[in-house]
Amino acid sequence: MTGRTEGKTLASNRAAFHNYFIEERYEAGIALLGTEVKSLREGQANLKDAFARVKDGEVFLYNCHVAPYSHGNISNHDPLRTRKLLLRRSEIRALIGKTVLKGYTLVPLRFYLKGPHIKLEIGLAKGKKLHDRRETERRREIERETRAAMKSAR
Repeated sequence: MTGRTEGKTLASNRAAFHNYFIEERYEAGIALLGTEVKSLREGQANLKDAFARVKDGEVFLYNCHVAPYSHGNISNHDPLRTRKLLLRRSEIRALIGKTVLKGYTLVPLRFYLKGPHIKLEIGLAKGKKLHDRRETERRREIERETRAAMKSAR
């Protein structure tokens, strides 16, 4: 498990924080094609419906849309292809145990740059029920109102 790392965010999944409780975060490398790298650097990715799954001791990213590169040619990549995530074997073993036995899911949170490399932050997440989402929204609204009241009191 890694902490929050700094780097330019290329794409993020804001809906994940609305729909899931994120319990742990992992930094994963990702196997990309050349045109995918160029497209990601342009910020042309959508993580909204994406998810990751452990299959045969490897982790794969599904449903992640990386738009075809704007200056690409006929050999451009398939936008929705399955991509392999690069994690340590010990991290993969831990993820297998948690996703299979405890009912967690792997949700991609953001693509970001770390030096010259593109990394994917994935979260070990548990789905929120409708009442949990309402409670979270209620809490945010209260915080927003409190900040506004404090600001106007100054």
